[in-house]
Amino acid sequence: MIYLDNSATTKPCEDAVEAMTKALTTGWGNPSALYGFGSDTARELRSARQQLAAVMGAETDRLFFTSGGTEADNWAIYGTVKRLGKRGKHIVTTAIEHPAILNCMKDLQAQGFDVTYLQPDNLGRITVDDLKAALRQDTILVSIMMVNNEVGSVMPIAQMAKLTHRLSPNAIFHTDAVQGFLKVPFSAKTLGADLISISSHKIHGPKGAGALYISPRLRSFPPLLLGGGQENGYRSGTEATPAIFGFCAAATAVNATLQADLQRENALKQALVEKLSQLNGIVINGAHEAPHILSLSIPGLPTQNSINILQDHGICVSAGSACAKGHRSHTLEAMNLPPEVMDGSFRISFCRDTTQEELDVLASVIENELIPRK
Repeated sequence: MIYLDNSATTKPCEDAVEAMTKALTTGWGNPSALYGFGSDTARELRSARQQLAAVMGAETDRLFFTSGGTEADNWAIYGTVKRLGKRGKHIVTTAIEHPAILNCMKDLQAQGFDVTYLQPDNLGRITVDDLKAALRQDTILVSIMMVNNEVGSVMPIAQMAKLTHRLSPNAIFHTDAVQGFLKVPFSAKTLGADLISISSHKIHGPKGAGALYISPRLRSFPPLLLGGGQENGYRSGTEATPAIFGFCAAATAVNATLQADLQRENALKQALVEKLSQLNGIVINGAHEAPHILSLSIPGLPTQNSINILQDHGICVSAGSACAKGHRSHTLEAMNLPPEVMDGSFRISFCRDTTQEELDVLASVIENELIPRK
């Protein structure tokens, strides 16, 4: 199998599997327990949090574990509304966010909030000027993704956060960094975002774990779950230590070779773009600025046909977002691409395990099996 759908999920790395196995076999104590077996697990949990915070450039006590990116996004959105909803009803986001954001916005609109959706250019980019034109004195939340999960455009988050705090000082700035964490280097302490969502299974960790960074600038933030007071009272419930330990082990392992891996992924992506651009009938969609995402289209050949043919050759790609099954891409629609381009699009996404040989096979199958012969 040639797996090229790493934006949907990644293969857990050996370090993550080892950490999870230990947590499930010998270190399965409840970290809230007062006896030694539980205290040992609590110490390991503190160590894991410190490891992840170091990788993310975050204050250890401002990083809170969740079940994944979707939960972190929901907590960021609804927590902000609960905290600031009496100060204003205006929210700014983009038309190309992940459904974990967009569906929250639809719900808030139904509750009477005024949501501005920033529109991308035809490469999937949102500019600082776009945001500047949308900000108001009654804006309470800006939520803009760091990296678009379909076309790989990278947003200027640091500049956007700074602008938001200057022009709308009461607003909270959130970024969904699920596709940016350990792909587009940043430090949580200096990025300027008040809230940052990340996810484990995008970085060779297990599914079922994620985190929300809550900046010290937010001295108080509404808790997600009430109960026994875990996660410093912000998210109660017995911690999912196997998933958390796997998440943190993966982050540490990936970070150790990050610069070399990103350079190699970028080189692989650029070489593939150059090779495919020479073929008639191929359209490259979007900015593909992130090192790991490339959107292609073969106008006239339906997406599912391309996926099926590639699958027959042992190659796994996706139609776009794994969370938008059976629907035309809202990202490509917002980019105003022609219908035949949208309906023939599919996404290739790399990881540190992707090889040149795999991409050579992909390019050969595209050229010989997908592109119509004249």
